[in-house]
Amino acid sequence: MKKRYMILGAIIAALVLLGLMSFVKNGSTKYTTKPISKATIIQSVEASGTIKPINTIAVGTQVSGTVQKIYVDYNSVVKKGDLLAELDPSLFQANVDQSNAKLRNAKASYQRVKATLNYKENNYKRYKHLFEKNYVSRDDVELAESNYLQAKADLDAATAEVSAASASLENNLTNLRYSKITSPVDGTVISRAVDVGQTVAASFNTPTLFEVAKDLTQMQIETSVSEADIGKIKVGQKATYTLDGYQDKKFHGEVTQVRLASTTTNNVVTYTVIVSVDNSEGFAIPGMTANVSIKVNEAKDVLCVENRAFKVSLDDTKKYEKQGIWILTSSGPKRYDIVVGASDDNKSQIISDEIKEGDKVIISVISPNKKQPQRSPRPF
Repeated sequence: MKKRYMILGAIIAALVLLGLMSFVKNGSTKYTTKPISKATIIQSVEASGTIKPINTIAVGTQVSGTVQKIYVDYNSVVKKGDLLAELDPSLFQANVDQSNAKLRNAKASYQRVKATLNYKENNYKRYKHLFEKNYVSRDDVELAESNYLQAKADLDAATAEVSAASASLENNLTNLRYSKITSPVDGTVISRAVDVGQTVAASFNTPTLFEVAKDLTQMQIETSVSEADIGKIKVGQKATYTLDGYQDKKFHGEVTQVRLASTTTNNVVTYTVIVSVDNSEGFAIPGMTANVSIKVNEAKDVLCVENRAFKVSLDDTKKYEKQGIWILTSSGPKRYDIVVGASDDNKSQIISDEIKEGDKVIISVISPNKKQPQRSPRPF
């Protein structure tokens, strides 16, 4: 009987020891690692914008009047000088006719005054000659001279009247020409804001009647980039973009301009970045929304780790001055200082002389406090 109890006690002791060993094993820290490998990382800045023509001309009117004819509509292709619309020319023509009449009268008056001047000039010269021979008095000479000088002044006034009448005629001819609204460039009409019979009034702000896009085969995307990313953007960087109307197709462009003027909306500062659009195929339409990805950095065949490796911290009591990652070595976890290079949403380039390809970087930790409940040993 005593021997039986001794065997039973030995079995119980063994079971207790087994349970304690299981607890230590389950209570130890576990690490999820991944071998460091080489890859190519493309770092991009994402932005959205709108397709716009590079050069859009607002065509207005410099004279007031009633629209009599319209010769173009939306999407009309026009050449420089083509007639877009015409205002009622009757009032302008009447002003031209009136100015012509005033100019003719001014010229006729000029000729009369000029003839009078010739006569009084000759008369003055004759009196001077007679005075030298004592045939007339000095008063007669001075009177002739006075009449001559008056005639010269009258001719100057007549000349001024001719000039004024000519200027008035030229002004009215210009207004008559302005009644015919023409295209200033070769392009496509993308907007029309008037109809036949509508009255337009020219003022300090010339009303826009048409918008003509100079060249729709070459357009641009105006994107808004946050101030956090604008320092990474440079002219010449490559970009890809998608359009809502062609979601399965990716297009390519290039940064052509980074504008210095900022825009603040709800305390968010953004800057306008221009991306070129080759629209030789005619797929892009002004006003389309474009989702742009600008490549700001590319690192080929470099050591990379998953970004979650930077969140691992095995020593919360110490503050590190440099960025680092934890490597699982044969003697346990070890922290290495690194420099982060290019990065994307999933991984980042690491720069270090101590880390090599194949090293196991710790990307997550299962601490004893987060262990799963273990089953207790079954009692004897």
